[in-house]
Amino acid sequence: MSETFIDPSPANFNAFKDLPRDEPIHMLNLLLYRDEAQYPEGHEHAGKGWSGRRAYHEYGKTSGPIFRRVGGTIVWRGTFQTMVTGPDSMRWDDGFVAQYPNSAAFFEMIKDPDYQLAVVNRTAALVDSRLIRFKPSEGGEGF
Repeated sequence: MSETFIDPSPANFNAFKDLPRDEPIHMLNLLLYRDEAQYPEGHEHAGKGWSGRRAYHEYGKTSGPIFRRVGGTIVWRGTFQTMVTGPDSMRWDDGFVAQYPNSAAFFEMIKDPDYQLAVVNRTAALVDSRLIRFKPSEGGEGF
């Protein structure tokens, strides 16, 4: 893996901000955890020897109340098993789809001061990730 991503690039974040803000959104999250979380020096969890998965659990615990307050829910969650289509070297540990009532709710969450403290756990936890916005549509039997 030559390129990794933890935070959005300015160009990608601007493209996200330019999309409609008044419709429901689904955010596909793909996560690859560090073997050992990497907290900034002096952080309360630095030196605890937590795994990336453990640090991400802490992120969920500390950001979850904010996520729920803005109307977020998890509509799907799964654990990676194998790559079917794509590079053999690419793998993910976990994935999930978060639903927000609209992107304004997502912006409210990420601007919350408590969320900004919590996101340190996410950064410490991950070696790579993807966050992809989708407009929800009807499910069913067909493609």
